[in-house]
Amino acid sequence: MTDHGIEFPVFRLHVVPAVLALASPSWQRDVWLRPEEFEDLDYVVNVLFDDFCDADDPAPWLGKSLRTQEEVTLMKELGEAYSVVQEQVGRGAQDQDYLDSPEWGSVIKIAAKLAQVMVTNDLQAAALLHYEQSQHG
Repeated sequence: MTDHGIEFPVFRLHVVPAVLALASPSWQRDVWLRPEEFEDLDYVVNVLFDDFCDADDPAPWLGKSLRTQEEVTLMKELGEAYSVVQEQVGRGAQDQDYLDSPEWGSVIKIAAKLAQVMVTNDLQAAALLHYEQSQHG
């Protein structure tokens, strides 16, 4: 799959951890449900839908904060799965309500696949960069 690179690496530094958080039920319960913690579901949603990507329409983010078409496709699936849960529990629902939703497992599953793809792509890009630098040094 073609790696389109990342125009905004700082954006990627927000997107990948947000996806990882959605892929980890233990993180969600240990961090999001504690009021003294900075990160909660709202923060993650802002990262993925508003600030550094648009999970509802991720195609324009290809080459900006998403590397490959596979990432775009999975981000779209993640946005759709999240929207299903949001419809069920309501926009103003507490994080606990999202986590307890019968459809939340689908969000976790898609996020886990996307996280695996994103981390693998980043590692491959880093390895290629290292290789290229070693050839010129």
